[in-house]
Order: sequence, then C-alpha cells, then structure tokens
Amino acid sequence: MKITADEKGNIPFNNNVDFCVGTGRLGLALTEEYLKELEFVQQEIGFKFIRGHGLFTDDVAIYHEYEEDGEVKTEYNYTYIDRIIDSFIRLDIRPFLELGFMPEKMASGDQTIFYWKGNVTPPKDYKKWTDMVIALLEHLKERYGEDVVNWPVEVWNEPNLPGFWKGADMDEYFRLFRETFTAIKAYDSRFRVGGPAICGVKDAVWIKAFLDFCRENGLDPDFITRHHYTVEFPERIGHYDYSKLQDPDERMSNLRSTRDIIDSFDEYRGKPIHITEFSTSYTPRGVIHDTNLNAAYIAEQLSRLGDVNESYSYWTFGDVFEENGVHFSLFHGGFGLCAANNIPKPTLHTFAFYKRLKEKAAACVFKGRTAVICRTKQGYAGILWNTDSEAVTHQIELQTSGREYALIKYCVDEDTCNPLKVWHDLGEPAYPSKEDIGTIRDASRPKLSTDIIAPKDGRAEFPVTVGRNGVIYFELKERHFTPDRGYDYEKVLSFH
Repeated sequence: MKITADEKGNIPFNNNVDFCVGTGRLGLALTEEYLKELEFVQQEIGFKFIRGHGLFTDDVAIYHEYEEDGEVKTEYNYTYIDRIIDSFIRLDIRPFLELGFMPEKMASGDQTIFYWKGNVTPPKDYKKWTDMVIALLEHLKERYGEDVVNWPVEVWNEPNLPGFWKGADMDEYFRLFRETFTAIKAYDSRFRVGGPAICGVKDAVWIKAFLDFCRENGLDPDFITRHHYTVEFPERIGHYDYSKLQDPDERMSNLRSTRDIIDSFDEYRGKPIHITEFSTSYTPRGVIHDTNLNAAYIAEQLSRLGDVNESYSYWTFGDVFEENGVHFSLFHGGFGLCAANNIPKPTLHTFAFYKRLKEKAAACVFKGRTAVICRTKQGYAGILWNTDSEAVTHQIELQTSGREYALIKYCVDEDTCNPLKVWHDLGEPAYPSKEDIGTIRDASRPKLSTDIIAPKDGRAEFPVTVGRNGVIYFELKERHFTPDRGYDYEKVLSFH
C-alpha cells in the first residue's frame, strides 16, 4: 500500500491522548504498588487528569454522622482524600472528579456494586448530599488553590445500568444531576460540571432525555460525558472473559450519533463531549487487554476518537484494580496500560507514540485507516498500525526540502514487544520470581531501528513493514552530518 502526504496539508486531527486516564477506586491510591504504577505511567506518557470511582465511598471516609444531645449531626474527614490528591499532584496529575458512590449513612438503600461494595442508591436527603459536595470543593480550593475550579466534575457513573444506579432510574438520576449542578454553580460558577456518564446501553434515549430535562429545567451543563467500549458480550471461562472485537466503523458511528443528538439542540450545539471511559473490553478480566491486538486496535481508535469528542480517557492506567476482587495472576486481562511490577503492556506504547506525535506535530498531513502522519519542525512523524494476522508493507512517500534524513522507527508487534508471550513461554507463573519479572520486562520495550534516507526530486520514499497486530512510530528528521576529524564510520566497520 502506498501512502503519500503533502507537506502543505492540514487535516483535522484532535490528538488529545494525554487529557485523562482512568483508575481503580480512589482508595487504592493509598497503596504503594498503585503509586509506583502511576509514577511509571506518568513518566512514560504524562496525563493531565485522572478519573476513578469511589470518591465518597466509606474507604475514603469523607462523610460521617454522630449523635449529640439527641440530634444526628454531620462531620467530614479529609485525611485520606488529601493524601490521595497530594500524591496525584506530586505526580503532576489532577483529579477529574467523579461524584460517587453514596456514603452508607447517607444512602437510601443497601444495594452495592463490586468487591469493595460501592453503594449505588440515591441519597436519603439531597441537601446532605449537596452539602457534602460543596464542603469538599471548598476544602479542595482552600488546600490546592483556585486551580481547583479547572478540575472537571462529573455527576455519578453509568446511571443507565441498574448495577450502578438503583433501577437505572432515569428520573431519580436527573434529580441528582439537577440538585448537584445547581448547588455547585451557586457556590462557584467557574466549576465545569457535566454528565450523564452513561455507557452504551440505550445511550441515545438517555442522551436525548438528559438534554430535554436540562432544557426544561434551565440547566446548561458544561460538557456531556459517555463511555465507549468495543467488544461483544464476553464468554466467561474460569477467571477470564473472552470477547470478540466489534467493527470500529460501527462503534464510531455510535459516537457520532451522540454528537448529532447534542447538536440537534440549538442551546447545546457544539457542547464538548468527554469520553470518560474507553477501552476494548469492559471487564477487568478481558484477556484482550494484555495483547498486541489491543495495542493495534486502540491505535486506530486514537486516530479517530477526537473527530467528535473533546477528550477520551482510557480505562485504566494500571492493574491495581479490584472491582471483581484481587486478581489471581500477573497477566489476568486487567484494564491497565501496565501490569504489576511496572511491566508495560503493548497498549502503553500506543499511547506513548501518540503523546510523542502530539508533542512533535505542526500539522496533520495524512490520516487514514492504517496510519496518521504529521509534519514536524524537522520533517515528519507518524504512526502506523495493523490489526491483520499477516504483516503489511506500506510505501511511504513524503515531500521534502532537505538533502538527507534520518529515519527512526519504534516497533511494537507480536515478535518484537510481547511480554505476554514471554510470560506464557515461562510457564505462566502467577507469582513470577524477580528473575522472571526482569525477563518479562526485557520483552516489553519497542524495537528501535534507524536508517538514512536520501530524497530524490524533493521526495523521500521508504518502506515500512507493520507486523501482525503491530504498531510503529516513525520520525523522519533532517540529518546534519558533522563527523569529527579523522573519524570514518565505514572504516570502523571494516577494520580488522
């Protein structure tokens, strides 16, 4: 396949790859392994925001009630949330505040979700709920300064699922949103507040009904949130979920439908959409997450997710995650970009490649179904991917004005960067030794190769072979050859 790019091209490409990333419940940020993984991911990619469940669940311990003189009174404890956010800020990341779940003493029922029992019922008293939310925002502003108003606020998580919101009660969720939104805006209108944080179940019905409700109640949400997963219903075998990938065009069409619904409302046309969760599989036992196929499929997603969405947050940065309990093995299908012991999965490199492209790019000059290429100050940079079972060779042709270029390629595919295979070949140790961990980690880095390209007639041409389930990042940068006196590279190689 031939890929030709015009250096004067300027194709729309919203590469917001580093805006936000997901996390397990916030209480896990009190553990050492969690913080080690987050520090590693921040060094490799560097996300701006982090979003997770459990801000108000009892393990974070914000909300308390006590009785005094026959009266039930309320008090708040910020010991743990301060420790959590202090750690985030130390790692140069800020919270995307998801408001949930319900503190047990405030909850109207006892329905919970997950191993850690997050309560998913409405509050008994909405005034106590909004008082708690405003008190937290006030505390955060006092502790972290006025920048806190730039931390996005999302009301709840996936209320269109009965597991996450009792009965998937639409009217009750809309009340929660109205009371929360109104209270926050009355406290400080600079806070950006959005919802309804739905997944793909009856998404069109929920988005339209949500905006109808907002219109009828004079509410102007700052952004709309939804989720995006791309697999069919999984087959469960033992501890693991096996799913087939859905057609990417079909899933992108679903995202487009949300954009179209929003834009059908005059007062909400153009309102930003934040995908506050996305991945392939939606289960923390989705074996695809650990594979090279996941990395290649996500590369295609990242090239297109910004077409109609302001941002898109991968779920999650690491495998310290306990929705279905503590995992039984190193590679267990966890959501994370990295496994335990800071072993990068192939998909981490897909994100790192897009982050590097964002930092280098001056303008996008090519965007297709298998590649995206941008012009840079020194030449070009691009990403190619291949979800096929066989290798594919592309002939790249780029307009140039320099005399000579260095071609730098980083390759991630089944043969060059596949820690899952190495772990399998070692016998799939559930609790690998220190030596095994080192071996697996050695297999988790992209393969680097370089070459020299001499353009002809103002065009640089070179082949790029993308292996099966592969992702390649390349840079073509102008080469300024400045050898030291007496140094002859060819003579060095031929010296006997």
